Amino acid sequence: MAGRALWKGFLKFAEISCPVALYSAASTSERVSFNTLNRKTGNRVKREYVDIDTWKVVEREDQIKGYEVDDGRYVLFEPDELAAAVPPSDKTLRIQSYVPFTEIDDLYFDKPYYLLPDRLGEETFALIRDAMRESKVGALAQAVLFRRLRTVLIRAHGDGLIATTLNFDYQVRSAKEAFAEIPKLKIEGEMLDIAKHIVKSKTALFDPKTFDDRYDAALAELVKAKMEGRAIKVKKQAKVEPSTNLMEALRMSAGFGSARASKPRTAAAAARAAPAPRPAARKKAS
Repeated sequence: MAGRALWKGFLKFAEISCPVALYSAASTSERVSFNTLNRKTGNRVKREYVDIDTWKVVEREDQIKGYEVDDGRYVLFEPDELAAAVPPSDKTLRIQSYVPFTEIDDLYFDKPYYLLPDRLGEETFALIRDAMRESKVGALAQAVLFRRLRTVLIRAHGDGLIATTLNFDYQVRSAKEAFAEIPKLKIEGEMLDIAKHIVKSKTALFDPKTFDDRYDAALAELVKAKMEGRAIKVKKQAKVEPSTNLMEALRMSAGFGSARASKPRTAAAAARAAPAPRPAARKKAS
């Protein structure tokens, strides 16, 4: 079972409605977590809102939302006024269009969810899933999710569907602006050949099981050491220096050794370095 449903409603496919539910596809519940304690008493502490001028605790009933329009000036909103901004919802994911997989820019991906069918809609669900899988497309759908009108990318995945909420366009920084100061360089020749050789030697299938959360594992080991009364060794961070000789670093990375030592070459580099064949010697006339 996928756990507790975060949202229940309908997936609208043309004039067909399929009852579905959203479940979280990623969780942080397995991470090592800590509580904040009072060092002197060992008791847990709690967070409270305080007035920044009087430093007195402000109780929940005295708290109100405010939007700053100027330095120290706010427009105040009551909870029911903010609730009026939430779009009306009929609990329906309406498919707007279908997008080929090659057109999907994952820069806009926000959070993934499992989309599962209700028992009464399993046949319709399977029809929608298989139609998209065979067509190699994802569906762009809209619905009010978590108080906002969200656009969701729906894709076939195994026996079910993955629904990924998408970032709004204004939330995604322009790649052109972000990369504007990168100088325009074109790498050619042996340097590029060696880099491609390194890539090829490390090419493998995508396997998320090989991902290692070293920080979380280290935290778990710290907790275990403390519980067992073992001393904690503070490790020094290794310094990483930028490569000053790129060609030398490339050769070492590729296992070719130093540039000054004899070394194997990539096929392309060896072909360029090989001497041109000499013309066959003419036979002397008898």
